[in-house]
Amino acid sequence: MENVRRMLRESLEESPVVDKDGYQYFVNPLTDGIPHVDPALISEVVRGFGIVADLDCDVILAPEAMGIPLATGLSLATGIPFSIIRKRRYGLPGELEIRQVTGYSESRMYVNGLGPGDRVVIVDDVISTGGTLAGIAEVLRGAGIVLTEVLVILDKSQDLTVAESRIGAPVRSLAKVVMVDGRPVVPE
Repeated sequence: MENVRRMLRESLEESPVVDKDGYQYFVNPLTDGIPHVDPALISEVVRGFGIVADLDCDVILAPEAMGIPLATGLSLATGIPFSIIRKRRYGLPGELEIRQVTGYSESRMYVNGLGPGDRVVIVDDVISTGGTLAGIAEVLRGAGIVLTEVLVILDKSQDLTVAESRIGAPVRSLAKVVMVDGRPVVPE
């Protein structure tokens, strides 16, 4: 596990930080796909997920976009199929719609191919407040789908237990990240 934290720390140290209307936003391959995603880093993240996760599920579920490479790697490593929470509506039978509202925007996401009794694990790049994941979890539960856990690479939350409470499932992260003097830092 120390190797994955070391690699995450090094990756974040190299990340440029941009100002987005007063918010210091780090741009990283694992959270943004920029400049490029190192396969060795994805492999270490997948290995780390294998250490911290129970993976008691039928399907790995990943929000578009940066959850996709994580779900792909985890699926290849475990043999568990994956599905994508898409930003595009397909109108297929049983499609679930998730309304995502943030402080500055509103959007919709869609889940297809799942049904009552399916057990899912969500994988994503980062958690902050847990709001998006809580919205996904609510829609899944309403459809009779069981969310067993959430796996994220980076925890940017103030208090992960608050996010877990909002989501209603355990959240397992590989590393905490905080901004110190305008730079992302993985505390020791």
